[in-house]
Amino acid sequence: MRTTEKIDGYDLSTSDTEEVHVLAVDDSLVDRKVIERLLRISSCKVTAVDSGRRALQYLGLDEEIQKKETNGFDGLKVDLIITDYCMPGMTGYELLKKVKESSAFREIPVVIMSSENVIARIDRCLEKGAEDFIVKPVKLSDVKRIIDYTTTELREGEQRGARARRRGINKRKQREGDDDLSSSPPSTLSSSTSSSPSSSIQSATAPLSPSTLDSPTRRLKMTSSE
Repeated sequence: MRTTEKIDGYDLSTSDTEEVHVLAVDDSLVDRKVIERLLRISSCKVTAVDSGRRALQYLGLDEEIQKKETNGFDGLKVDLIITDYCMPGMTGYELLKKVKESSAFREIPVVIMSSENVIARIDRCLEKGAEDFIVKPVKLSDVKRIIDYTTTELREGEQRGARARRRGINKRKQREGDDDLSSSPPSTLSSSTSSSPSSSIQSATAPLSPSTLDSPTRRLKMTSSE
């Protein structure tokens, strides 16, 4: 199932059946269609926009645009952002910084695309928190690699959340158990061990396995008979 929506003349195509939702940002219509197709082949839901400003609007991070326009995007959950580096108005690097400065979206992986393989540019993006840097033209193998570690991180995040919830439940049960122990009366075992001093001395000096021959009465009868 595929839904196509146009806002202010921009084509936003999304698919409702896939799991990973990718926000693709590129000012080139051709490049945008290419990356969108590759993502769909990789079973992703795609929202494609043509600028960094439109991406911020979609994420709800551009207050200036939101004030001027009432027909903004829906702000759906995004699992991955793929953006071109060279774009007019706002570069992919600037978009990356905006996303990483946001407390709500800083954990979203951001992948930068560029037609120029500039080492300084790559290092700057990676230092700012980019997940990966892809040199155009983007290939299907690049997209599949990105989606693989994105879905792995999503699964690990869900597992960490489940483990944290289980730890919370176990700690709560342990606290409840400790409260029950502290409020319960002493057991029979503990009361039997806290006996009188004389009995404690007798139990300490008595043999571990006394027999009938060791009793005073038995020893007296044996002496008399002899």
